[in-house]
Amino acid sequence: MDILYVFGSNVKKYRSELGVSQEKFAEMCGLHRTYISAIECYRRSISLENIQRIADALGIETYKLFIEEK
Repeated sequence: MDILYVFGSNVKKYRSELGVSQEKFAEMCGLHRTYISAIECYRRSISLENIQRIADALGIETYKLFIEEK
C-alpha cells in the first residue's frame, strides 16, 4: 500500500463528493490551496494535525482517509 496515494485519493474523493474546489476546501481546512493540491497529487507528506483538520473539514472520521479502495 502506498499511503500517500491512498490518502491523496481519499481526500480528492471526499472533497469532490462535497462539491467544493481545492481553493474552497483549503479555506475550510485553514490550509493553502497548493498544499491541498500537493496532497491530492501524492507529492506531500502530512502532519497528524493537518490530517485531523482535513477530516474535520470533510465531516468524516479520520480513519476513512486511510482505507484503500480495491
